[in-house]
Amino acid sequence: MTPTETLSISEELRERFAQANNVLVLTGAGVSAESGVPTFRGGGNTTVWKGMPFDVISSAGMIARDLPAVWEWFNYRRGLLAVLKPNPGHEAIAGWQTRFRDLTLVTQNIDGLHQAAGSHNVIELHGNIWRARCFECKARHHARELKFDNNVPVCFDCGGNLRPDVVLFGEMLPAGAFEAAAAKAHTCDLCFVVGTSAVVYPAASIPEIARGASAYVVEVNPERTALSDLCDEVLTGKAGEILPLFDQ
Repeated sequence: MTPTETLSISEELRERFAQANNVLVLTGAGVSAESGVPTFRGGGNTTVWKGMPFDVISSAGMIARDLPAVWEWFNYRRGLLAVLKPNPGHEAIAGWQTRFRDLTLVTQNIDGLHQAAGSHNVIELHGNIWRARCFECKARHHARELKFDNNVPVCFDCGGNLRPDVVLFGEMLPAGAFEAAAAKAHTCDLCFVVGTSAVVYPAASIPEIARGASAYVVEVNPERTALSDLCDEVLTGKAGEILPLFDQ
């Protein structure tokens, strides 16, 4: 039997899903992994790019030391992502926008697959690999439109150097992103945590806030995590197999 053949969504969860008005969904790398997105994270001193570990080439320090190398790395990553498509997990969440009065999608992913599936107004805690941000005027531009000069793209507005509009190691979250997510967590009545162990703060506090506000918290992951004991219900399996079941 496949996991979806043996999985049973409780009657209580189905009833709560049917009656929910304000729903928050927090997603992580597990959702995108089902589309083939590589995480680039390995144990120990795993080399991911020209002898450099992930947390070095993707760091604020590297931005300051060697911006062309950072762009080369992110261009490589975008090349891998360009051929990937949203999976049924992304599509199911996008479909919930018309089901609930208020759906808030918060993601730790930077790949843009939620938007490609049709999700709108996504709260991106870690930015988006398909955007660039100007060091000088802070303008944002679509990365697909960039023109590179000496391996670094230039701002269309002021001519300043651009950087990937993502949160790197050693940087803070985008201003207002977590605050917006936390505000929605305070008012949701149903919270899904999908494809993430949610153990890294501040993202980890989002389901905690929802639970503290009496929301029903549901985890969807291939295996139990440190978050599982906090949740009212744990659905073990892939998001792309489990989330579409709610529309059946």
